Amino acid sequence: MLRNRKTGFTLVEILIVVIILGILAAIVIPQFTNASQDARESALLSQLQTLRSQIELYKLQHMDKLPNLVGAAPACWTQLTTKTDNAGVASVNPNDFGPYMQSAPSNPINSLSNVVDGNSDIHSATSAW
Repeated sequence: MLRNRKTGFTLVEILIVVIILGILAAIVIPQFTNASQDARESALLSQLQTLRSQIELYKLQHMDKLPNLVGAAPACWTQLTTKTDNAGVASVNPNDFGPYMQSAPSNPINSLSNVVDGNSDIHSATSAW
């Protein structure tokens, strides 16, 4: 008495597995999109902290004078990315100060490097820092 026993999955079992996987995917995918936005915000905060410390160092070494950063990139970052003398003028003298940064930083949210002052529209698409 041999019995032929067929093994395998029924259509109903496969449908249940597919539905469960779909529900899990619907729960997990929005969390990944939030994670990427959180990572950009974290990178922005990190760069802001670095900028603040480098500007403070510049101010300390240049007799409480802040660098002139307002303007279009990359020219506005010249005082922080090159050597400067006591007056803040670019110099090649090895005894002068800086550079404080290797290159102009870009905003991780919109990838821009320009700087606007407090009187400008900071929410426009062309604003970075």
